[in-house]
Amino acid sequence: MQLTRTGSEDTSRDVLARRIDTAAARLGTAADAVGEVIFGQTAVVEQAIVTLVADGHGLLVGVPGLGKTLLVETLSRVFGLDRRRVQFTPDLMPTDILGSEILDEDGNGRRFRYVEGPVFTQLLMADEINRASPRTQSALLQAMQERQVSVAGRPRPLPRPFHVLATQNPIEQEGTYPLPEAQLDRFLLQIDVDYPDLETERTILLRTTGGEAQEARSAVSAEELLEVQELARLMPVGETVLAAALDLARRSRPETADDKRIADWVAWGPGPRAGQALMRCARARALLRGRLSPSVEDIIALAGPVLRHRIVLSYAARAEGIDVDHIIACLATPLG
Repeated sequence: MQLTRTGSEDTSRDVLARRIDTAAARLGTAADAVGEVIFGQTAVVEQAIVTLVADGHGLLVGVPGLGKTLLVETLSRVFGLDRRRVQFTPDLMPTDILGSEILDEDGNGRRFRYVEGPVFTQLLMADEINRASPRTQSALLQAMQERQVSVAGRPRPLPRPFHVLATQNPIEQEGTYPLPEAQLDRFLLQIDVDYPDLETERTILLRTTGGEAQEARSAVSAEELLEVQELARLMPVGETVLAAALDLARRSRPETADDKRIADWVAWGPGPRAGQALMRCARARALLRGRLSPSVEDIIALAGPVLRHRIVLSYAARAEGIDVDHIIACLATPLG
């Protein structure tokens, strides 16, 4: 009886390993396709794909002109996702995103008809999300968490897959509103987009200003992405990796920090969603790299994108010139 069960388990592991190899090859092709359009941003592209594979939402942060919008458009083409774009402005209203009921008149009389907003898509690009008022920003809360919206008292499910990739300008720029903590927490990763290095910028200048620009090619369908997301959830996680994710999340809160500096520097730490994000993204990153299970190295690599937008600095930290990345480096060092 034991031999039969062991043989079945071996077969199951072999099947899972073959599925992971196939998925990793497809994701590698997708990453190459994105890289044909987005130059030199290897880490940014990987984190964006991890966001999709982990079935989450991403917040792209950087100054204007760094290719954040182009990255989202490219991802939609590469992964075969229906895409809609909403330009967030101070006068944008929640109904401009969710849709609304209108009074319609036909041969049978007057009746209310619901007109869907742009949120009813597979990939919603919320461009410059922090330029809209908090009231409008919060229109996405239910959609991001529950994959549905409630309009006129009725829940309306969103398409699957459903992802929000939002771009955000640095908060110091004029005309921006900080995102509420509840909404920030619903973004799986904060992906920081920095200026390109010299060689990358040279490549950008040469390839985008002469002849025809490179068009993104399709590599994965929306149905295949759903299968990959399900496969990522099936990947086993070792006790060491689980302990690392749990330890990192708990040590980043002032109430449970074992480092007095962290307790002094952090006013508000990440909740359980941070640990969940670490686990989901570690699986997705391991799958993207063709490994059968995540490692502690995945947790360390993802600590910044997962925790960066979930930690609120104290006044003491700001007075000392301490930033969030320094705190995350202190937290991740013991794991290495």
